[in-house]
Amino acid sequence: MTPDTDWEERVADLWAAIDDHDEQVFLARMEQLVAELPADSPAGLFERAASLDSTGHSDLAVPLYRRALEIGLHGQRRRRAVIQMASSLRNVGQASESVDLLTAERDAGSDDLDDAVSAFLALALVDAGREREAVSIALTALSTHMTRYRRSLADYAQEISDQSSA
Repeated sequence: MTPDTDWEERVADLWAAIDDHDEQVFLARMEQLVAELPADSPAGLFERAASLDSTGHSDLAVPLYRRALEIGLHGQRRRRAVIQMASSLRNVGQASESVDLLTAERDAGSDDLDDAVSAFLALALVDAGREREAVSIALTALSTHMTRYRRSLADYAQEISDQSSA
């Protein structure tokens, strides 16, 4: 079952008001919304994972993200789940797996979350002891938004990347 528009709007409203609720209220409200879907709903699993993740429970979020992806989470939520799970993995000391997931995600396609993939990959690379590569990725992502010095910054980022892989 795919969530309907009303459910999606109520989830979006809850996320928009996350700072208006204490952790327990927010999590309880998310659980109520998710309970409206079948237990194996990829969207429901993702929203539960994201709510736990956003309230500092990365360790509890990872298995839910994994399950949502395994059973067919798709579209924008799929990419968000990869990014968020990779961030959670980094938070629980599994930076290497985070790097692997985000590197594969960078190569999988392009959309409006490309910069998020790059940013979280840079963080994971730092935790994995690959700081020069992290700086290169972050600068490359930043260079695409610059109105001046775009080419120079991209070239310097590539130079750093070349030096880190040598």
